[in-house]
Amino acid sequence: MAINLKSLSADQLAALISDARSQLEQSRGQQISEVRAKIEALLRSSGLTLAEVFPRQVGKGHKTKGSVAAKYRNPEDPSQTWSGRGKRPLWLVASLKKRGVTLDSLLIDGASAAAPARGSVATKRGAKKVAAKVAKKAGKRAPARAAKKATRKTTRRTRKG
Repeated sequence: MAINLKSLSADQLAALISDARSQLEQSRGQQISEVRAKIEALLRSSGLTLAEVFPRQVGKGHKTKGSVAAKYRNPEDPSQTWSGRGKRPLWLVASLKKRGVTLDSLLIDGASAAAPARGSVATKRGAKKVAAKVAKKAGKRAPARAAKKATRKTTRRTRKG
Protein backbone atom coordinates (compact mmCIF):
# COMPACT_ATOMS: atom_id res chain seq x y z
CA MET A 1 0.00 0.00 0.00
CA ALA A 2 2.19 2.79 -1.29
CA ILE A 3 0.92 6.33 -0.86
CA ASN A 4 2.26 9.12 -3.05
CA LEU A 5 2.96 11.75 -0.39
CA LYS A 6 3.84 14.43 -2.95
CA SER A 7 0.32 14.39 -4.36
CA LEU A 8 -1.33 15.03 -0.95
CA SER A 9 -2.26 18.49 0.32
CA ALA A 10 -1.14 19.86 3.70
CA ASP A 11 -4.53 19.01 5.29
CA GLN A 12 -4.44 15.48 3.89
CA LEU A 13 -0.88 14.99 5.17
CA ALA A 14 -1.87 16.24 8.65
CA ALA A 15 -4.84 13.83 8.70
CA LEU A 16 -2.60 10.98 7.56
CA ILE A 17 -0.06 11.74 10.29
CA SER A 18 -2.80 11.91 12.91
CA ASP A 19 -4.24 8.56 11.77
CA ALA A 20 -0.79 6.98 11.73
CA ARG A 21 -0.06 8.18 15.30
CA SER A 22 -3.33 6.82 16.66
CA GLN A 23 -2.72 3.49 14.86
CA LEU A 24 0.81 3.37 16.31
CA GLU A 25 -0.53 3.94 19.85
CA GLN A 26 -3.11 1.16 19.40
CA SER A 27 -0.50 -1.26 18.08
CA ARG A 28 1.90 -0.41 20.89
CA GLY A 29 -0.82 -0.88 23.53
CA GLN A 30 -1.80 -4.24 22.02
CA GLN A 31 1.84 -5.36 21.96
CA ILE A 32 2.28 -4.38 25.63
CA SER A 33 -0.84 -6.26 26.71
CA GLU A 34 0.26 -9.39 24.81
CA VAL A 35 3.73 -9.36 26.39
CA ARG A 36 2.24 -8.72 29.83
CA ALA A 37 -0.12 -11.70 29.41
CA LYS A 38 2.78 -13.94 28.38
CA ILE A 39 4.85 -12.85 31.39
CA GLU A 40 1.95 -13.36 33.81
CA ALA A 41 1.28 -16.84 32.37
CA LEU A 42 4.97 -17.76 32.68
CA LEU A 43 5.11 -16.49 36.28
CA ARG A 44 1.93 -18.39 37.19
CA SER A 45 3.24 -21.62 35.68
CA SER A 46 6.56 -21.32 37.52
CA GLY A 47 5.01 -20.27 40.84
CA LEU A 48 7.13 -17.13 41.10
CA THR A 49 6.30 -13.47 41.54
CA LEU A 50 7.59 -10.53 39.56
CA ALA A 51 9.39 -9.19 42.66
CA GLU A 52 11.25 -12.49 43.01
CA VAL A 53 12.32 -12.52 39.37
CA PHE A 54 13.23 -8.83 39.20
CA PRO A 55 14.31 -7.68 42.67
CA ARG A 56 14.60 -3.95 43.09
CA GLN A 57 18.20 -3.01 42.63
CA VAL A 58 19.77 0.19 43.85
CA GLY A 59 22.46 1.06 41.40
CA LYS A 60 24.31 4.07 40.14
CA GLY A 61 21.97 7.05 40.03
CA HIS A 62 19.28 5.31 42.09
CA LYS A 63 20.33 6.22 45.59
CA THR A 64 17.86 5.78 48.38
CA LYS A 65 18.00 7.99 51.40
CA GLY A 66 18.48 5.99 54.54
CA SER A 67 17.24 7.10 57.89
CA VAL A 68 19.63 8.88 60.20
CA ALA A 69 19.74 8.41 63.95
CA ALA A 70 18.18 11.18 66.00
CA LYS A 71 20.70 13.61 67.43
CA TYR A 72 18.54 16.12 69.34
CA ARG A 73 15.51 15.57 71.59
CA ASN A 74 12.81 17.96 72.80
CA PRO A 75 13.08 18.00 76.61
CA GLU A 76 9.38 18.85 76.95
CA ASP A 77 8.20 16.08 74.59
CA PRO A 78 10.75 13.25 74.29
CA SER A 79 8.90 11.77 71.29
CA GLN A 80 10.03 14.76 69.20
CA THR A 81 13.52 14.33 67.82
CA TRP A 82 15.66 15.80 65.04
CA SER A 83 18.60 14.25 63.21
CA GLY A 84 20.39 17.54 62.64
CA ARG A 85 19.67 17.46 58.91
CA GLY A 86 17.30 19.71 57.03
CA LYS A 87 15.24 22.57 58.38
CA ARG A 88 15.17 22.96 62.15
CA PRO A 89 11.84 21.88 63.66
CA LEU A 90 9.68 24.48 65.39
CA TRP A 91 10.19 22.96 68.85
CA LEU A 92 13.96 23.30 68.44
CA VAL A 93 13.77 26.92 67.33
CA ALA A 94 11.46 27.74 70.25
CA SER A 95 13.76 25.95 72.70
CA LEU A 96 16.84 27.82 71.48
CA LYS A 97 15.09 31.16 72.10
CA LYS A 98 14.79 30.29 75.78
CA ARG A 99 17.50 31.60 78.05
CA GLY A 100 20.30 29.19 78.78
CA VAL A 101 19.29 26.59 76.19
CA THR A 102 21.93 25.73 73.61
CA LEU A 103 22.01 23.22 70.82
CA ASP A 104 24.48 21.15 72.83
CA SER A 105 22.08 21.00 75.77
CA LEU A 106 19.47 19.33 73.53
CA LEU A 107 21.82 16.57 72.38
CA ILE A 108 20.73 13.01 73.02
CA ASP A 109 23.16 11.01 75.17
CA GLY A 110 25.80 9.45 72.94
CA ALA A 111 25.33 11.92 70.08
CA SER A 112 28.38 14.02 69.31
CA ALA A 113 28.32 17.78 68.94
CA ALA A 114 28.67 19.14 65.41
CA ALA A 115 30.80 22.15 66.41
CA PRO A 116 34.55 21.68 66.69
CA ALA A 117 36.16 22.00 70.11
CA ARG A 118 37.94 25.17 71.14
CA GLY A 119 41.39 25.47 69.73
CA SER A 120 40.88 22.55 67.38
CA VAL A 121 42.52 22.33 64.00
CA ALA A 122 39.16 22.83 62.24
CA THR A 123 38.59 26.13 64.08
CA LYS A 124 42.02 27.41 63.17
CA ARG A 125 41.58 26.42 59.53
CA GLY A 126 38.28 28.29 59.40
CA ALA A 127 39.95 31.39 60.79
CA LYS A 128 42.71 31.16 58.20
CA LYS A 129 40.14 30.83 55.39
CA VAL A 130 38.36 33.98 56.56
CA ALA A 131 41.67 35.83 56.75
CA ALA A 132 42.44 34.74 53.20
CA LYS A 133 39.04 36.03 52.01
CA VAL A 134 39.68 39.39 53.67
CA ALA A 135 43.04 39.56 51.96
CA LYS A 136 41.50 38.71 48.60
CA LYS A 137 38.82 41.41 48.97
CA ALA A 138 41.42 44.03 49.82
CA GLY A 139 43.01 43.53 46.44
CA LYS A 140 46.69 42.93 46.89
CA ARG A 141 47.77 41.84 50.34
CA ALA A 142 45.59 42.82 53.23
CA PRO A 143 47.35 44.59 56.06
CA ALA A 144 48.37 42.25 58.83
CA ARG A 145 46.10 44.06 61.27
CA ALA A 146 42.93 43.38 59.17
CA ALA A 147 43.81 39.71 58.73
CA LYS A 148 44.50 39.32 62.43
CA LYS A 149 41.18 41.00 63.28
CA ALA A 150 39.26 38.65 60.96
CA THR A 151 40.98 35.66 62.54
CA ARG A 152 39.96 36.80 66.03
CA LYS A 153 36.33 37.31 64.95
CA THR A 154 36.09 33.84 63.45
CA THR A 155 37.65 32.22 66.48
CA ARG A 156 35.19 34.01 68.78
CA ARG A 157 32.22 32.94 66.62
CA THR A 158 33.21 29.28 66.69
CA ARG A 159 33.76 29.37 70.44
CA LYS A 160 30.22 30.67 70.99
CA GLY A 161 28.90 27.67 69.07
